[in-house]
Amino acid sequence: MSPTIETSRYILRKPEEQDAQGFFDLDSDPEVHKYLGNNPIKTMDQAHDTIAYVRNQYDQYGIGRWAVIDKATQDFVGWSGLKFETTVRTDIDYYDLGYRLRRKYWGQGIATETSLAALEYGFKKLGLKEVFAGAHVDNIGSNKVLQKVGLRLIEVFEFDGDEHNWYGISKSEWLEKKHA
Repeated sequence: MSPTIETSRYILRKPEEQDAQGFFDLDSDPEVHKYLGNNPIKTMDQAHDTIAYVRNQYDQYGIGRWAVIDKATQDFVGWSGLKFETTVRTDIDYYDLGYRLRRKYWGQGIATETSLAALEYGFKKLGLKEVFAGAHVDNIGSNKVLQKVGLRLIEVFEFDGDEHNWYGISKSEWLEKKHA
């Protein structure tokens, strides 16, 4: 069973084929991909492939990124949540906190709101001991979100030829911040 989570403004659920246009709008935008290797998608087939990839994460690991749906408009906002990651940091396997939003939704607190829900789900429902995240050093918005939701900067690492900040939070750190 795939989790469906609600925040005050959003429904977070497993991506569906009906989200393909939203995924295309998101991942074909060069601004969205500025700190992601500058490789936006070009076809709807690629959007369908992305949805299949995310859905496969649920089959393999029991969790994957959630489609973020605006409760008021039913619009596809982007994706957010946890993913079991094995390729960015080849020295460890870990649960990664991530988010990607359509540009028209930037700056509205959505990444923060959905990331907090993902951390709560990960620590309470999945029983995770820690969660990590990476962000390009120049991606100010993403770095601010990770810090705002409680992750601490651990180190800087190189990925795809660029420097990225590496963040983490343990369950005990999360509980301490949540109850502070």
